[in-house]
Amino acid sequence: MKNILVPTDFSACANNAVDAAYQLAERFESKVHLLHAIPRDLPGQDEAEWMQEVANANILLKDIRERYPAIDTTALSIAGKLPALMKEYVQANSIDLIVMGSHGAGGKQEYFIGSNTQKSVRSVYCPVLVVKDKIEDLNFDKVVFASNFNRDEMVAFMVFKDFVKHFIPEIHLVMVHTSSLFDPPYSLSKEAMKDFEELCAPFAVKSHIHRDFTIEKGIRSFSDEIGASLIGISNHYRHPLKRMLVGSNVEALVNHSNLPVLSIDYLQTKKA
Repeated sequence: MKNILVPTDFSACANNAVDAAYQLAERFESKVHLLHAIPRDLPGQDEAEWMQEVANANILLKDIRERYPAIDTTALSIAGKLPALMKEYVQANSIDLIVMGSHGAGGKQEYFIGSNTQKSVRSVYCPVLVVKDKIEDLNFDKVVFASNFNRDEMVAFMVFKDFVKHFIPEIHLVMVHTSSLFDPPYSLSKEAMKDFEELCAPFAVKSHIHRDFTIEKGIRSFSDEIGASLIGISNHYRHPLKRMLVGSNVEALVNHSNLPVLSIDYLQTKKA
């Protein structure tokens, strides 16, 4: 993991992500890329105001760099909308991980507008670590990987394992059943998880089938019950209309989980 991208708007939740990213960079000996997007041509915006905003942003970016002098850092303020800028930046700079803050969203905003974090999880082909709270001592020693454990999830799991292996973790594999007609039989679910258990070596692993009303709620309640420090999940693409009607487990986790969530892009892993 050589390059970590951290978008920031200098808010409290973005600062939590910046701090987490620098802790990871110190552990992985990575370079940090700070990116601040400044919208252009907003109603009522004049050139002088925009230039002042750029100047203020550059001062704040400089302050961040000075707080972490030992870490190689690139800092940029760019005009445009964040999700599109991030997509271009990831491709141009061989970014291995994005770390983002999120304050969540609810109601109509959650499905029709969404936060920049949701849009990035949805569109950027790169693992995204989403954090809400400040992490004083970043140590992912007890982690959850939630999945249906189909074979096409194995590549995503290996990306997850490659990330957490540096923390010597205890890995918990969880499949959530919702009492739906589409839930597989218990015996088949346990059988599907066996191959993933073998992939966990040499780390300690436990497999669980957890029942709840929804998959997202089940992942959160299970993770809270065992005292997990990180949730991993592959990001299956959903058509926007389908996402609006039935939701996305990844986006729901990003919104509602207080634990860090590592979203592993599904389309990207299929290309690996």
